[in-house]
Amino acid sequence: MWDRLKDQARNLQQSRGGQGAGGPSPAGPGAGGLGAAGQGHGARSGSGGGTKAQLVGLLKSQLASAKAELKSGAYRDASMAMCALVAAADGHVDPSERQRMESMIVDNDVLRNFPPEQLRQRFNRHVDRLTADFQAGRAEALQEIAKAAKKPAEARAVVQTGIVIAGADGHIDQSEQQAVREACAALGLSPAEFGM
Repeated sequence: MWDRLKDQARNLQQSRGGQGAGGPSPAGPGAGGLGAAGQGHGARSGSGGGTKAQLVGLLKSQLASAKAELKSGAYRDASMAMCALVAAADGHVDPSERQRMESMIVDNDVLRNFPPEQLRQRFNRHVDRLTADFQAGRAEALQEIAKAAKKPAEARAVVQTGIVIAGADGHIDQSEQQAVREACAALGLSPAEFGM
């Protein structure tokens, strides 16, 4: 599966020059809507398609192409729990980090399916619980994430959303990768499918 993702990332990268060369996103490479996430894209240097920045770019495109199907409350709620889990992965969230994450969430093209205030409210509720009592907040966030398991496409989109948000600063640290792996376990998905 990872090899297939790398091949898709390589094909996507090659098709960026001539938009729409059979790539997974009809909306083009910037369709993910996360301005900061684009930082990792400039770092490509023919490294064979396996970098985290390329993975994030591929996942953004896949999410954008599935945008029309990602309108359920389960996806919205699980995605906000996922984003909060990623934000608090290292055990704390400072106010500037919270604000940056909120901006990335409301600017995300796929999450624009939902009113920004709904997203902020759900994200902040989970972050507040995670910062007050990390273990209890983590259990609650994972329980919310698990609700998306009923629809495999939505479950995958929740994980993809978490990776895109985690990789928005150009890298995904170990604690964020662990949060993604825990979400995968809650959803019954293999982390290897997402390069984790």
